[in-house]
Amino acid sequence: MVEPKIQAISYKITKLLPGNEYIFRVTAVNKYGVGEPLESEPVVARNPFTTPSAPSTPEASAITKDSIVLTWERPEDNGGAEIDGYILEKRDKDGIRWTKCNKKRLNDLRFRCTGLTEGHSYEFRVSAENAAGVGKPSAPTQYIKACDATYPPGPPNNPKVTDHSSTTVSLSWSRPIYDGGAQITGYVVEMKEAADDEWVICTPYTGVQATHYTVKQLKENAEYNFRICAVNCEGVGEHVDLPGSVIAAEKLEAPEIELDADLRKMVNVRATATLRLFVTIRGKPEPEVRWSKADGTLNERAQIEVTSSYTMLVIENVDRFDTGKYVLTLENLSGSKSAFINVRVLDSPSAPTNLEVKDVKRNSVSISWEPPLIDGGAKISHYIVEKREQKRMAFTSVCTNYQVKVSEAPLPPGKVVLVDVTRHTVTLSWEKPDHDGGSKITNYIVEMQPKGDDKWTVCSEVKALEATIDGLSTGEEYSFRVTAVNDKGKSDAKPLAAPVVVKDITLAPIINLLFNTYSVKAGDDLKIDVPFKGRPQPEVSWKKDGHVLKQTTRVNVLNSKTSSKILIKDATKDDVGKYEITLTNSIGTSTAEISVIILDKPGPPSNIKVDEVSADFICLSWDAPTYDGGCQINNYVVEKRDTTTTTWQIVSATVARTSIKVSRLNQGTEYQFRIAAENRYGKSHAIDSAPVVAQYPFEPPGPPTNVHVAHATKIGMLVEWGRPASDGGSPVIGYHIECKEQSSILWTKVNRGLLAENQFKMTGIEEGLLYQFRVYAENIAGIGPCSKTSDPVAARDPCEPPHSLRVTNITRTSVSLFWEKPEVYGGAKITGYIVERKEVPNGRWLKCNFTNLQDTFYDVTGLTEDVQYDFRVIAKNSAEQLSVPSESTGPVTVKDDVDPPTIILEDKFRQLVVIKAGEIIRIDAEITGRPLPVVSWSKDGKEIEAKARCEITSTNFTTTLIFRVFAENAAGLSAPSSPCPLTKAEDPQFLPSPPAKPKIIDSTKTTVTLSWNKPLFDGGAPVTGYRVEYRKTLDDEWIIGVHNTKNTEFTVVGLTPGAEYVFVVKSINKIGVSEPSPESDKQVAKEREEEPVFDISNEMRKTLIVKDGSSFTMTVPFRGKPIPSVSWTKPDVDLRVRAVIDTTDTFTSITLEKATRNDSGKYTVTLSSVAGTASLTLSVRVLDSPGPPSNIEVKDVTKTSAIVTWDTPENEGGGPVKNYLVDFREASKKGWTRLTDTCHRLTYKVTDLQEGGVYYFRVTGENEYGVGVPAETKEGTKISGTEF
Repeated sequence: MVEPKIQAISYKITKLLPGNEYIFRVTAVNKYGVGEPLESEPVVARNPFTTPSAPSTPEASAITKDSIVLTWERPEDNGGAEIDGYILEKRDKDGIRWTKCNKKRLNDLRFRCTGLTEGHSYEFRVSAENAAGVGKPSAPTQYIKACDATYPPGPPNNPKVTDHSSTTVSLSWSRPIYDGGAQITGYVVEMKEAADDEWVICTPYTGVQATHYTVKQLKENAEYNFRICAVNCEGVGEHVDLPGSVIAAEKLEAPEIELDADLRKMVNVRATATLRLFVTIRGKPEPEVRWSKADGTLNERAQIEVTSSYTMLVIENVDRFDTGKYVLTLENLSGSKSAFINVRVLDSPSAPTNLEVKDVKRNSVSISWEPPLIDGGAKISHYIVEKREQKRMAFTSVCTNYQVKVSEAPLPPGKVVLVDVTRHTVTLSWEKPDHDGGSKITNYIVEMQPKGDDKWTVCSEVKALEATIDGLSTGEEYSFRVTAVNDKGKSDAKPLAAPVVVKDITLAPIINLLFNTYSVKAGDDLKIDVPFKGRPQPEVSWKKDGHVLKQTTRVNVLNSKTSSKILIKDATKDDVGKYEITLTNSIGTSTAEISVIILDKPGPPSNIKVDEVSADFICLSWDAPTYDGGCQINNYVVEKRDTTTTTWQIVSATVARTSIKVSRLNQGTEYQFRIAAENRYGKSHAIDSAPVVAQYPFEPPGPPTNVHVAHATKIGMLVEWGRPASDGGSPVIGYHIECKEQSSILWTKVNRGLLAENQFKMTGIEEGLLYQFRVYAENIAGIGPCSKTSDPVAARDPCEPPHSLRVTNITRTSVSLFWEKPEVYGGAKITGYIVERKEVPNGRWLKCNFTNLQDTFYDVTGLTEDVQYDFRVIAKNSAEQLSVPSESTGPVTVKDDVDPPTIILEDKFRQLVVIKAGEIIRIDAEITGRPLPVVSWSKDGKEIEAKARCEITSTNFTTTLIFRVFAENAAGLSAPSSPCPLTKAEDPQFLPSPPAKPKIIDSTKTTVTLSWNKPLFDGGAPVTGYRVEYRKTLDDEWIIGVHNTKNTEFTVVGLTPGAEYVFVVKSINKIGVSEPSPESDKQVAKEREEEPVFDISNEMRKTLIVKDGSSFTMTVPFRGKPIPSVSWTKPDVDLRVRAVIDTTDTFTSITLEKATRNDSGKYTVTLSSVAGTASLTLSVRVLDSPGPPSNIEVKDVTKTSAIVTWDTPENEGGGPVKNYLVDFREASKKGWTRLTDTCHRLTYKVTDLQEGGVYYFRVTGENEYGVGVPAETKEGTKISGTEF
């Protein structure tokens, strides 16, 4: 029993099993008992719809190394029910199984499939799903390779002219900011004369590798333009134009002299040897060269050689007189330049001077002399004194080793430096004098002078180069000076550069890391030395990986006043990690992090997974070791064994990835695998897998689902079913179907061959009989079990639904409906109708009439005001068959709806109507209006009543008048004629012309919006409105969307999603309705899609110039349907962090505060939606100082010199780098010393370095906007000819 007490005469029965056939019976009950039951015909509980057809083949876009975006179109047939979602599947080219890409049901027509393996090829297919189940999959795509997309590169940066002559121009540039995702293979240089339009390629067509090129064979004094493009594997990228034009003419350069470091010092040469002075020169035009000697004439033996790039002075067989200062002078039209070289010839000294005889006595004389003007390149060691008598010609020696010490007061000490200051002391240091005056320095005198006092007071006498002066007053200001003393006297005093205020100096801790990363082989000792400074003395603490470092017998920490050391003995992999040093004093805290890498064999792999098993192969994957031994894993070693043996066999010892396909296995055999990782230091321990049997991973499929008769007629049936819940691990290759009559027990196979589709058309059946079906699925493993038996279905034509359902009247609580009978009854008479309603948008369909409704109209009452409802009608025939529901009315808002009455007559009745007496006149008129108008006919102002000779027939939409006409002559009055229509004295009026072809301006899943222009001719009467009609392109019946609207735009509602429609519009004036307009373009009821586009001017495409430190905003308008998603990108920068991005439905903007050189470059904004993708690149140039020079290196290291080289900064800021500043420092010191601040080249030779010393160098670029960021050498350079 379903329900024992029902008061109404209808009831809805729920919780039925789909596909089962039911018989119902109803029994009446009164106070005297239960009556006889009335049984129904068998009814099958099933949906009136089928699974959808296949969507279109997916299309791929936005392909990367691990993801692909797929888009597709809706199925042409939704099976009669809304599409609930989509299932996207993929299959690896190397695999056999289809796997789902989406975990959740897809409601969009677009999906990004992630987790792909780089380099693998995949095919994709998509299936639609509705209430009936999953439909057929689409045709698969072509195989698509997962790899990063590549594009042509961006334009090169910073093009400039480095040199030019009358026939050549030399250019240089830097790499593009964007390489298109592929390596730059070359550069193409093009040129054209300034007056020409045609560009000519100067380089080979494949380009040149270097970032510089010299264009040759140019016309002298001709003006040229140049541009440069980068090339990668995708082709030639965007070009960059060289600013301005270049004239091929000789370049004017002032003379330049480049003295080698050896020539800047004293040049020593032995007597009788050859002096060669080689000097590099430069200048355009080629300068005139002159050599001279500052303190005399140039030796006649001097030979001078001159070329355009160097000059050389050669003097053979030199002697002491060739000692001196040699001056080189260059001169051309642009100016002159001079340089000098000091030469010392190592020879015997010249003769002493000013010999005088004094104190002559009878047996002695005193003689004196001055040292020789030329000492021969060495200190005078002694003198030889000789004498001769006047009468004799020969000299005899008086003394052969007479040593005379010639000395003088020393030069002042070198630079005086303040070393330390406390509240009562000052510590100074200084350098030795450049010359000790020929006598040893005996001591140094330190003097001080308090501020405001003119007197200098000796405060210390020391022999060392450092002194501490104590007993000073706190807060007082003192000046200091230092004097050197030898046995000849005191030097001039050397003052300290600035006065000193005596007070305690405080300094926050500063850590000077020598290296950020330390590497050591396992088993070796490791020493980490961290210099620091701070006042007061900071406290030192160490952490490892966030925890306090524990000291053991292996790990020790040694602290001093200036450094902290970690000593690790016999390093192991346990010592790997991040070490953090923290210095703390009363001024502040400083921390630094050091990475320690222990070079050892790696740890074992982990998490072996069996990805796929078949009869002759097994696919394995695993996770890389958590510890890689401090270097890259070179390969993995994979071994296997039959579990019945203990012998391991190597499958492969050169596996580069963390996966492998092990093939050539024996079916049914159980295997175990083990895997080890290997790097340059050895092989790890192996990890074993669980035992795996090599066998097919599938079995026969399960039973098909949801077997049902989707459509039945008296001559055939369409049987459909769903795929099995399990395919047994192998794709289903086909189906078998069997049939029987309901009263029979014998099943008969009805298909000859294997069925590939999920449906079968059954013919040859007998009308009126009930049939049942069952289906089997088959895969490679065989045929699976049969499905459940379908519900019995009678071989009988179906009942068609009612049509032309429309709303005739609306009030605040009711809606009046009218429809027409079905055209096909299913072989049985229509016995009634069922009217249903539902609230829009989320209501359920509810029955409106609870008695049998035989009329084709019905008033639905009890509705709620201002609520939208949808209505439909179902027909029922005498065979108790129900039709499918009619097309719904679309959303109807319940409120008082008033349309004024209109009358539509044929044109002939608007003219004079002539008819013979006795004939019958019939006037038909169509009427409209809400609520339904009351019809009355009148003649000469009097209402016509229905009489014997006058008949009036009216319905809701038409009215008809029929009467007979009378005539009169001399014999009397005939029967009266019909009255003519009322005629008004006015200009003739006609029907208006139709509007022009309506345009589709918008659409959704259930609506289409039209617009049209007014008709060219209004028929002589004002156009009072328009009627909109529509039909499906596959139907011939027009449906009225609106009877009368005064606007020239209207939205047609209640359309079927995915269906295709055409629309017409008719004009209305008081005469009537015009002919229809031309049909609109065909339009599918779906969400309208417009490709996203940018609405920007050419001005916005120009490069935005921004000053350093200022803020800027770029606003980009756009449009598209649906509203596209917006993303901003810049190479190597996360703009979500660096910038503020604001996006609305119509524009997007990006704002950057405090712009720097790093904000220069290309900003790309991308719009994405299902309708497409659009990208726009905007250029920004920040006027800033340059970034750090690149590739700084130290080359050609000798015992006293080294050459520092570098490349132009990758980011030159707002303008080209015109100058470089070069500094150096000793490794033991923290302060930098400036070598030069006017270097215009990319190399600089550093001289006068101390042999064995370790030096660091740094280079800073300078452009018109300031001095940029320095670049330092990463490691110290030892001045011994080898790198440190």
